[in-house]
Amino acid sequence: MNELIPNRGTNYKKLLSYQKSDVIFQITYYFCSTYLGKGDRTVDQMIQAARSGKQNIIEGGAASATSAKTEIKLVNVAKASLQELLEDYEDYLKTHGHRQWEKGSIEYEAMRALGREHNDAAFFMEIVRTRPAETVANMAIILIKQADYLLYRQLQRLSADFMREGGFSERMTRLRKEKRGY
Repeated sequence: MNELIPNRGTNYKKLLSYQKSDVIFQITYYFCSTYLGKGDRTVDQMIQAARSGKQNIIEGGAASATSAKTEIKLVNVAKASLQELLEDYEDYLKTHGHRQWEKGSIEYEAMRALGREHNDAAFFMEIVRTRPAETVANMAIILIKQADYLLYRQLQRLSADFMREGGFSERMTRLRKEKRGY
């Protein structure tokens, strides 16, 4: 194993945050294509925010071997992008006169349980294709909140790992000192 550039074995596809973000992207793409007008500028913004949430997790994992700072920054960008998307879904419900599910409601708790149990986009897409826009938006909101929590926990872990192990620069300094016999 190379001590300077360790193989951390980060397989982003196994990260729950990535899986949840992929579900959110697919639901958002369907939602925008099905329920929003083609000329609506919100379509591009929502799809890009959903895509950014997913893609920044991938990019952060790819950068992890040489830059903990970049990885942390990109995971935080993913989190911020999903927050932007959350606001878009909430705005959709408000502007279309739909109810946002309240925490504790039957719908909210049922969707929350599904979100805890499943991270498979195909599972959710079967449901989404049979539901009205209001339901799909509420489903997406709950999944985004779950992804946000997962990304928060991921950031905590990345920060703790950095504090414990340091980053690329610290490894370079340590290895140089060891080589010189300090």
